[in-house]
Amino acid sequence: MPHVDSQYEDKVMRKMSQADENVALPESWLKKLGPGLITGAADDDPSGIATYSQAGAQFGFSMLWTVLLTYPLMVGIQMISAEIGRVSGHGLATNIRQHYPPGLLYTIVGLLLVANTINIAADVAAMADALKLMIGGSTHFYVVGFGVLSLLLQLFIPYSRYVHLLKWLTLALLAYVATVFVVQIPWAQVLTNTVLPHLSWQPEYVTTVVAVFGTTISPYLFFWQASQEVEDEHANPQAKKLKDAPDQASANFRRIKVDTVIGMAFSNLVAFFIILTTAVTLHLHGVTEIHTSAQAASALRPIAGEFAFWLFSAGIIGTGLLAIPVLAGSAAYAMAGAFHWRNSLELKPVMAKGFYGIIAISTLIGVGLCFTPIDPIKALYWSAVINGVISVPIMAVMLLMAARPEVMGQFIISFKLKALGWLCTTVMAIAVAAMFWSLGN
Repeated sequence: MPHVDSQYEDKVMRKMSQADENVALPESWLKKLGPGLITGAADDDPSGIATYSQAGAQFGFSMLWTVLLTYPLMVGIQMISAEIGRVSGHGLATNIRQHYPPGLLYTIVGLLLVANTINIAADVAAMADALKLMIGGSTHFYVVGFGVLSLLLQLFIPYSRYVHLLKWLTLALLAYVATVFVVQIPWAQVLTNTVLPHLSWQPEYVTTVVAVFGTTISPYLFFWQASQEVEDEHANPQAKKLKDAPDQASANFRRIKVDTVIGMAFSNLVAFFIILTTAVTLHLHGVTEIHTSAQAASALRPIAGEFAFWLFSAGIIGTGLLAIPVLAGSAAYAMAGAFHWRNSLELKPVMAKGFYGIIAISTLIGVGLCFTPIDPIKALYWSAVINGVISVPIMAVMLLMAARPEVMGQFIISFKLKALGWLCTTVMAIAVAAMFWSLGN
């Protein structure tokens, strides 16, 4: 029998004891929620809320099926990104830099930075508009306030504390679940239209379907969740990348699965309720044109009442506070990985100047765009186009990486997960093709 180092044995025994304690605790499953939950919640940002609101207002219940379809696809691709991060110990950009041509990397990262910055501008503007609807005041003042607040939180709160704040901010999404219960819902009709929807090839319908898919399956989420797995590994002194610590693999893969399945379910459930709320209120009352989340909240007021209006508006602000750090952070992780900079939200700004510089630049430019004549709706549209275009090659590269022993060691992804990932990539490719088809009509 090989000799076992006594310190190693003590370490193993302590970990086994901790595991036993965790199993005994009824709230132990909550500890498994982290990167997946935050990623899923950040997907329902104010610009996403606007997209879902427009889907419900314009097409009513006939858009609910999209959420059912995107859920398994989203779970599959986000699990792959999480496993790449946890197994390799590096984010997506670092892995692409190490294994693929520089031109591919710089193109992807550059487009991601542009799209995320535009998205930040749209989200900050939506939050400011929502707060003005609630209490009055200056939109520009609120834009600066939300931008600076978000930036300061990222700069001066260490990751180990900041991640807990982000977890609590996910509760803001419950506002959209609660909104459904203050309006009357014809549940039989909802179920029928969800399972047996009335599909259309009209350009407007196709464009909206593509917008929902592009909002739900976004590149910044891939980069964020992979990097958060790396952050979690670094935050735990006992954790190592799974390539070097295969004994930790089983527990971590279970955690990733639970975290991602629940996080994406939360995300898609909220999207479902936003489409449902706007369908049963705005669409049924003839309000079919919604361009921003604040417009959706304002339109709800005379139809669904003050309580629904306040819930919807508060949700916009809460989700924005959650999404802006994810948008800025994912861009920073991508740039840092591309140029081999130190990167971690656990580091102080002076120790990772390039990383935090990208967070600051993308946030401040996003705030600055709100003071220009640029139409935020058109800008957000082109951001969605960029996200849709780059999502397909990013997912393809992720799937190729996840099947390479150089990246994943012995933990290359399973056939089932690989099939789900390629299905998601194919669906997104079809959606992008449909988007360009609709633009030509």
